[in-house]
Amino acid sequence: MSAVASTTMAPPTPSPMPQSSPAELTQKAKILAFATMCVGMFIALIDIQIVSASLADIGGGLSAGADETAWVQTSYLIAEIIVIPLSGWLARVMSTRWLFSASAVGFTVASMLCGMAWDINSMIFFRALQGFLGGSMIPMVFTSAFFYFSGHQRVIAAATVGALSSLAPTLGPTVGGWITSNYSWHWLFFINLVPGIFVAVVVPMLVRIDKPNLSLLKGADYLGMILLAASLGCLEYSLEEGPRLGWMGDDVIRTTVWIAIVAGIGFIWRSLAYENPVVDLRALKDRNFALGCFFSFVTGIGIFATVYLTPVFLAHVRGFSALDIGLAIFATGLFQICAIPFYTYLGRRVDLRWLMMFGMACFALSMWNFTPITHDWGWRELMLPQALRGFAQQFAVAPVVTLTLGALKPERLKQASGLFNLMRNLGGAIGIAVCGTILNDRTNLHFLRLAEHLNSANESMNNLVQNTGANMLAWGLDGGSASTGALQQLWRLTMREAQTQTFADAFLAVMVCFLVAIVLIPFMHKVAPPKAPSADAH
Repeated sequence: MSAVASTTMAPPTPSPMPQSSPAELTQKAKILAFATMCVGMFIALIDIQIVSASLADIGGGLSAGADETAWVQTSYLIAEIIVIPLSGWLARVMSTRWLFSASAVGFTVASMLCGMAWDINSMIFFRALQGFLGGSMIPMVFTSAFFYFSGHQRVIAAATVGALSSLAPTLGPTVGGWITSNYSWHWLFFINLVPGIFVAVVVPMLVRIDKPNLSLLKGADYLGMILLAASLGCLEYSLEEGPRLGWMGDDVIRTTVWIAIVAGIGFIWRSLAYENPVVDLRALKDRNFALGCFFSFVTGIGIFATVYLTPVFLAHVRGFSALDIGLAIFATGLFQICAIPFYTYLGRRVDLRWLMMFGMACFALSMWNFTPITHDWGWRELMLPQALRGFAQQFAVAPVVTLTLGALKPERLKQASGLFNLMRNLGGAIGIAVCGTILNDRTNLHFLRLAEHLNSANESMNNLVQNTGANMLAWGLDGGSASTGALQQLWRLTMREAQTQTFADAFLAVMVCFLVAIVLIPFMHKVAPPKAPSADAH
């Protein structure tokens, strides 16, 4: 369809009126419906990172190499990042009730199939299915919070959603490591069956927000959907595989980057030209929404990049097991939970912009506290920066939800919520990719700088090599083997220190992102949300 025709076509039939307004529901019914949807969102979010500390176990169980096993996580992320921005349109077509229920059913079935996977190819396919089918549950919780609650109750609801959205990926490695160590990697997926069935059964019974509108299938922006899927899918692939394959030096990465760029430009043009686009980019004209998407992007960098960096450090430098890694990073989730009542109390009395600034500043400070990291850091040394990060996450994420979505007109909330959630996941993908590149490139730089000082004039090095060689001679090695072994030991120690310094660089880069965000927070408007959404909100 031409651009001219697309801009002049008649809009589809308006969505039917909601089945019930918030006023018709009891407080208990609203809380129970919202809590059930939160369970669905939580299991969809925690599965992003639940496998991160157990990839080696999964690879061993499926006889797969490290490169193949990495796709267990990548496939989920690619599928989820594609479906999240489409969830607003899907909810209008199917209704919030039935889309959420169908997502829960699909996610549960896909989880069971993941646990029953017979080889790495089947695992990758089922994980992609799991991410695609479960991804719709995430943004619908955000919009439902604004439908069910008003006034100060929205602050509490936003605090809950913000806590779960940042707590789930943080707890993922801890929960995954404990399950793998005490049972097996299969239970990383089987554990979803009970809550998945619960959500699939209870949501149709409780949630009555809107009705299906199948007429939206006629004249929908299918070209926009294809362009969006191509752009996000190729972008996510490039970000995940780029650090390992050398970015634009690899033919496949170069191709996917160009597809992502061309399809992305085409999607933006299509969304702005089409009367009823699948994603409402026009919402970015609202200053609060545009800045809120940026802050969501930055918090995505902070949450996902640090959840990525800390387990990698503990595994590669310290040699921790999956369970040890999970226990070492548990403090972040614990202190975020402790921060919830403080935020709930202050959120009713203090401008949310200042609470967000406080949270962003604490997050930046926590990244600064990571920079003195040494090769012998364990859970004790990680306690302070992780506790500060956990506390900061609650104050950095929850206000963004209210300030961003609370500033929109209710009728635009559903589609805009998908874009808002997409930015968090996109920030996480870019943050992990950049941190992966930093770890690859800066390690070589630090190694060469350290090697410059390892010469015959360095007495400490000479003593280390002599003592190591003497010990190897005592173990029965000949002189040549002992000398070679001593130099190999020196190389390993130098590489370990270079890697440790590189992790400090990565945490410092994350800190800079939060400092930039802090500068922009005063440009947001103070939000005074309406008492209740209009009938067109869903």
